[in-house]
Amino acid sequence: MTVSSATARQADIEQLVAREGFVRVRDLVGRFGVSAVTVRSDLDQLEAAGRLRRVRGGVLARTSSRQEISFELAREDAGPSKAAIARRAVDEVGSGDAILLDVGTTTTAIASELVTRTDLHELTVFTNSLTIALELERAADRIQIIVTGGTLRPLQHSLVDPLATRLLEDVTARLAFIGCNGVHPTGGITNINLPECQVKQAMVRAARRRVVVADGTKIGEIELARVCTLAEVDLLVTDDTADADTLALLGADVELAVVPGT
Repeated sequence: MTVSSATARQADIEQLVAREGFVRVRDLVGRFGVSAVTVRSDLDQLEAAGRLRRVRGGVLARTSSRQEISFELAREDAGPSKAAIARRAVDEVGSGDAILLDVGTTTTAIASELVTRTDLHELTVFTNSLTIALELERAADRIQIIVTGGTLRPLQHSLVDPLATRLLEDVTARLAFIGCNGVHPTGGITNINLPECQVKQAMVRAARRRVVVADGTKIGEIELARVCTLAEVDLLVTDDTADADTLALLGADVELAVVPGT
């Protein structure tokens, strides 16, 4: 196995364990077509990184201390780093662009930055966030706002399936700005809840350039649902509060833009 395939396999193991809670070593051997020695080596590395827990005959999922909080509570903790991330992200935008703007506090900061950037004209923004749609309405003379539709998820004021991804199947945007709860060198881009993850995945597929925006607290984390691999990301915009060693590992696979965190 190459290093890259071992890395991908370990990420797949972690996601499988996260979904099922407990997985036997023999099941992993059969699933991945590798030896028990290789599987145990993978598990040793994942356990050493604190990503799961070895038990007799198998492996248990790490118990996550994270719980999803409301948009309002998350926004209270947004701080200057998310505004700085938003400013750098909007540097990717040009007049006439079609943009996919995911739900979240950092992506809402991007919406606010788009409103203030009066030099940008004739933008089209697709979003599944009611909060972002209302924020962009202040610049409706310069920005065409298209809401995906779908089923309301009140905690984040987001629209999810059924129906939220249908519109995105017929769209090819120049840029997608994707928020998340975790960015990890092997785990890729992950999110804490499944319904919004499905929309994020559809946005990744519907854009020519994919930009992930994540403050430093998200770097090195792995959450429940994988959005995409690092190979599917063109640019990661974060802040310098992120762990430097993890950023170095991420920089081997994706372009980084690191802004001041304060």
